[in-house]
Amino acid sequence: MNILALEASAKAASCCVCRDEFLLAQAYQHSGLTHSRTLLPMVEDLLKNSELSMDDIDLIAVANGPGSFTGLRIGVSAAKGLAWAKDLPCAACSTLESMAWNLAHLEGADVCCAMDARRSQVYAARFVIQNGRPVRLREDEAISVAQLADEVENRKKTQILVGDGWELCYNELNGRDLPCSVAPPHLRYPSAWGVARCALELARQDALTTAAALSPAYHRLSQAERERLEREHQGQKQEN
Repeated sequence: MNILALEASAKAASCCVCRDEFLLAQAYQHSGLTHSRTLLPMVEDLLKNSELSMDDIDLIAVANGPGSFTGLRIGVSAAKGLAWAKDLPCAACSTLESMAWNLAHLEGADVCCAMDARRSQVYAARFVIQNGRPVRLREDEAISVAQLADEVENRKKTQILVGDGWELCYNELNGRDLPCSVAPPHLRYPSAWGVARCALELARQDALTTAAALSPAYHRLSQAERERLEREHQGQKQEN
């Protein structure tokens, strides 16, 4: 199965083509340009340089959240467009689980995936590596760093931190004398390869979706939506 995977959930954007578990080609860009300018041109160049076309692709995969609201919308929209044009199935991949796949070679390790959600929160999920794959210990959720540390303390096992929320978690865990380490930079952040590997598992579980049904999973209201609800709440209090 040839999988075209897209990752645009954070500051960097990447895409890759995998044949089952094997990486055929990958492109990565962390230039400061918006993903709307970089993602699809990267896909086009990647396919051309690999002497592939969309006719060779069997599955479109994308990190659909959590992550940057804008980045998720760009990535999901690109995946929907690519899939719709060729009537291809889609894989909606957790950004956090996709990151955990980067460390799937560390048998028995606990992997703590955390993305900075602001407001002293992280988007977090935890996994243990068993038989070469990440097995969930908690679902994706926006939680406080302190709450995540409480869970890790009960686990009583060294946590390998990945994601751009690693520093927040590292400081909190260190402050509590809880064992933790940080994955090396090339394995620490989201990558299209992790998305492709996550997608392959979804395909094996018959858990794919369609371009029409594909959508972002934000896991929290946007700042604009939170501010709107707060204004409405204040207005109701004043009326009462």
